[in-house]
Amino acid sequence: MMCALGAAVCFGTASVFQAMAARAAEPGTGSGVDPALMLRALRQWRYLLGLGLDAVGFALQIIALLHIPIYAVGAAMAASLAVTAVAATRLLRVRLSGTEWGAVGVVCAGLLMLGLASGEEGTGEGPPALKPGLLVAAVLVLLVGAAAGRLPDGPRALVLGLAAGTGFGVVEVSVRLIDGFSLTNPAVYALLLGGGAAFLLLTSALQRGSVTAATAGLVLGETVGPALVGVAWLGDRPREGLAWLAVTGFAVSVAGALALARFGEPPPPGPTPDPVLKRRTGLKDPGAPPRTPRLKRRRG
Repeated sequence: MMCALGAAVCFGTASVFQAMAARAAEPGTGSGVDPALMLRALRQWRYLLGLGLDAVGFALQIIALLHIPIYAVGAAMAASLAVTAVAATRLLRVRLSGTEWGAVGVVCAGLLMLGLASGEEGTGEGPPALKPGLLVAAVLVLLVGAAAGRLPDGPRALVLGLAAGTGFGVVEVSVRLIDGFSLTNPAVYALLLGGGAAFLLLTSALQRGSVTAATAGLVLGETVGPALVGVAWLGDRPREGLAWLAVTGFAVSVAGALALARFGEPPPPGPTPDPVLKRRTGLKDPGAPPRTPRLKRRRG
C-alpha cells in the first residue's frame, strides 16, 4: 500500500508539471489525438520532469499491483487527485473554491470506500477473450480521444482525462495477465498501446481546461473499470458483507467527479464587468462608451 501511495504522489505532481508544459506549447490543431502536441511538449524540461515522475510512479504501481487487489491500488491512487489540486494551487496559481475542495474530498472518500471494501487479490486469469478485449479497449480509447478533442474546454478536459484513465486501466489489467514477455500475448500490445494513448490524451487534456477536472476523470477511468474487471474475471472479491460499501463508493466518486467537471472550469477570458459599475456608468460591456444622457425638455 505504501508503494501505491507513493505512486499517487508521483502521478499527481507529474500532472501539474505536464499541464504547465502543455499549456506553454503551441496549440496546433487542438485535436484530442495530437501527436505533434506531445512532441512540442517534450522540448520543455517540465514535461520531461513529469515523465520522470510518471516512470517512478508506474514502477511503484506495478509493485503494488503484484501484491494487493487492483481496486485497492486504485483507491490509493485516488490520492493523486488531492495531490494535483494542492500542487496546482502552488505551481499554476489556481485558486480552488470551497466547492472544488469539497468535490476533491468526495472523490477521494468514494474511492477510499472501494479500497476498504476490497478483499484478497484473486488468482484468476479471466476468459480467453479478455486479452484481445483489452487490445480492443486500447484502440477505442484512441477513437474516443479523437472525438472528444472537438468538445468545449470544460467537458473536453473531463472526457479526455476519463479516456486517458481508461488507457491506464488497460495497463493495470494487462500487468496481471502478463506472466512473461511474449509477442503472441495480446495483453503485451494492449499494455503498450493503452499506455501510449493514455499519455497522448492526458497531455491534450491538460493543455486547456481544468487540471483538477482532467485528473478527476483520470482517477475514475483507471480505478472503476479495472476494479470491475478484477472482481468479475480475475477473482478479486470485496470483503464479506461489504459489497454495499463498494457500490456506494462508486456512486460517490462519480458524483464528486461530475461536481469537479462543473465547478473546475477555468474562467472565461477577458475582464468581467462589475454589476454596480455597470449600473452607474451604463456600460453594456467593458470598454464600451458611456451612453449620452437624455436632456429633459423644458415646458413653457
